Amino acid sequence: MHNPLPGSPTPALRTRGVAENPTNRFERLAYEADLEFLEDELREDEPDAEATAKIPPTVYLRDPSKQPLSFNESPDLPFRASLNPYRGCAHGCVYCYARPTHEYLGFSAGLDFETRILVKEDLPALLRKALSSPRWQPQVVAISGVTDAYQPIDRQTRLTRRCLEVFVEFRNPVAIVTKSSLVVRDADLLAELAAHDAARVFVSITTLDRALHRVMEPRAAAPSQRLAAIEALAKVGIPVGVMVAPVIPGLTDHEAPAIVEAASRAGACTARHLMLRLPYGNKQLFEAWLERHFPERKDKVMNRVRAMRGGKLNDSRFHQRMRGSGFFADQTHAVFELACRRAGLSEDMPEASTAAFRRPPEPQLSLFGAQS
Repeated sequence: MHNPLPGSPTPALRTRGVAENPTNRFERLAYEADLEFLEDELREDEPDAEATAKIPPTVYLRDPSKQPLSFNESPDLPFRASLNPYRGCAHGCVYCYARPTHEYLGFSAGLDFETRILVKEDLPALLRKALSSPRWQPQVVAISGVTDAYQPIDRQTRLTRRCLEVFVEFRNPVAIVTKSSLVVRDADLLAELAAHDAARVFVSITTLDRALHRVMEPRAAAPSQRLAAIEALAKVGIPVGVMVAPVIPGLTDHEAPAIVEAASRAGACTARHLMLRLPYGNKQLFEAWLERHFPERKDKVMNRVRAMRGGKLNDSRFHQRMRGSGFFADQTHAVFELACRRAGLSEDMPEASTAAFRRPPEPQLSLFGAQS
């Protein structure tokens, strides 16, 4: 069997969000991961400061998917189409609502999610084909609708940048949510789209506490780097907002006003927030993480989550799953609204425009065929 949850706290693995690899809920058979072996024998290339850390390695696998875009009908989401260059995410955020999606691939929502990353190598070509089709109706495409498009491997693959080049070619609007400062690398392309009112970027900031960040989002950019990313994007005319998500009651909720104020000073024009969601195995993973890092706060946090989820740890109903309900949820919304008013930020950003969309002409073949 996989490591039982919650049970006795498993020792933390440095630079990993969780230390457990719970059983896939779709699988009858499971294996027991020997974490001592993982810590003793397996390492990943890390900065010098992490050279002695004993951590499971990240493995990148080719994703043969042929559909570049996903579509949803959710009334909770401001977009219908989304693009995700990767499945799984090396940022390792313990709270990530996308963790259970890895179980559809035969993996675990735990360590597998952050160490078994699928890469859609053919995505730019597939995207170009999709946008070229007369069936494509110009619309905003959300980048990072599930997992972050700017996770560390994108420095090598440049998949996200190559997809943005396609969007620029067609002038199709995009909306990006990321917690990575790597988004600044593509400011030139985003500025080109912004010139046609076809770009929106939200930088996600959960906490300004560097110590909390290190254990909660171990491989994501530091809070100061995310604020710097907001500043850099705003300076070149890209509409950028801050996404305070997730708000964790009893742990990070008190930080919302400070995050909004810091983002406003950096140049953000809008702010949004979402409450913590714990679907499927996230419940046990998050509770085990609290027991490992904040045992004195565990009961308070979990009880407040239940209080805003009707006595449960998750409420998957539309219009409730993102906002929650009850006293603590209502209090958080009120405080956030007040923080936005004080900082001069709107909670809404107008949707990007499709007016400039175009289909570039097909390359003309030489009258006498291809030239050697």
